[in-house]
Amino acid sequence: MAKDVGVADGERRFARVVAAFADDGSVSRRRMFSSDNVLSVNAKIFAMLARGALVVKLPRARAEALVAAGKGRPFDPGHGRLMKEWVAVSPGASPWLPLAREAHAFVSAAPPARGTRKRT
Repeated sequence: MAKDVGVADGERRFARVVAAFADDGSVSRRRMFSSDNVLSVNAKIFAMLARGALVVKLPRARAEALVAAGKGRPFDPGHGRLMKEWVAVSPGASPWLPLAREAHAFVSAAPPARGTRKRT
């Protein structure tokens, strides 16, 4: 039962993150892995909700620092291979919105995803 409460809390917290980016035209909400809880910029994911945790893409050193400080854990999408630059943050471990903004800035600065063309 506690797991369900954590997932519900994560969904509420993620809804606040989504709302904070609602007026940003560069951010889109996507469906992936049968979930609508994925935010992307420049066709690249910067934040998502996975198993009740906020998962963000950050510079590798920053992600490792959050893990070392006990504020996050390396993200494993379920196939046993940790993803570099990705960290999962449980509700209450660290404020989510600042991390999502940090992830947005990091991913926004990266070149667009391969195969993505800029429309003119």
